[in-house]
Amino acid sequence: MDCNSLGDCADDRIVRIYEYLDGALTLSDLKEVKSHLDGCPECTEEYDLECIIRSVVRRSCQEQAPQALKASIIARISQIRVESGH
Repeated sequence: MDCNSLGDCADDRIVRIYEYLDGALTLSDLKEVKSHLDGCPECTEEYDLECIIRSVVRRSCQEQAPQALKASIIARISQIRVESGH
């Protein structure tokens, strides 16, 4: 994953960064990607962006709807069922 030997590393970097963040690499591959990130500003930017995206998604999945909204949705579903005869 060396930019100099591969030219522009844009094609390979996303896949390797995902694998790196997912812990799907061997120890030697982890070291290789880490070393590459240390020397490649483009890939480091992609890595940082992916970390931000994952953090936002993780935080969004932990948020819960307010109880009043849940009650309103359940009431509306019940109303629709009654109106449709189910």
